[in-house]
Amino acid sequence: MRTTRSTKSGRRSSAAARKPARSHERRGLPWPARILVMLLAFAAMVAFAAALARLTLEPSPASEALTHNNLHPGRSLHAYLSQPALRDAVKQIGGNLLLGVPFGVLLPMLAPQTRGVLRVVLLTAGVMLLVELVQGAFITGRAFDVDDVILNTAGALVGYLLLGRRLGRAVHPRRLRRS
Repeated sequence: MRTTRSTKSGRRSSAAARKPARSHERRGLPWPARILVMLLAFAAMVAFAAALARLTLEPSPASEALTHNNLHPGRSLHAYLSQPALRDAVKQIGGNLLLGVPFGVLLPMLAPQTRGVLRVVLLTAGVMLLVELVQGAFITGRAFDVDDVILNTAGALVGYLLLGRRLGRAVHPRRLRRS
């Protein structure tokens, strides 16, 4: 049997409507699985940081005469694409894109405040800009290249859109606002 009562506005409300509203939450992973996923994501981020440092911050004295800084967006991309061997262009562009993908996948899982496409893109761009600045200023045989920052950031965007957004929401579900 359904009970009703009058409200101040004169409308009738059902007993179900009088029950206190529950917090509307999206269900994510159970907390033990969340902790495990976050630990694995942290280990993956540490491994990625070590690989990033090895790939980008290791001196290359043999390349010292070939390096030049690039402050003009698109200049390196044009140089890569105008090489006679397509393989070299794919290696340069694809490698820089792939270097950013782990940021887009791992950041939303590690820190819920970094969820969101704009935050992931800005954080990745900041980190990659810092890496490029260090390369250009302190590492022998390495140079600053704005196109690398752009490609790394695009890779993070791809990683976020393909996988990071879903994984971030599974590990850190958003609470829906009460209406």
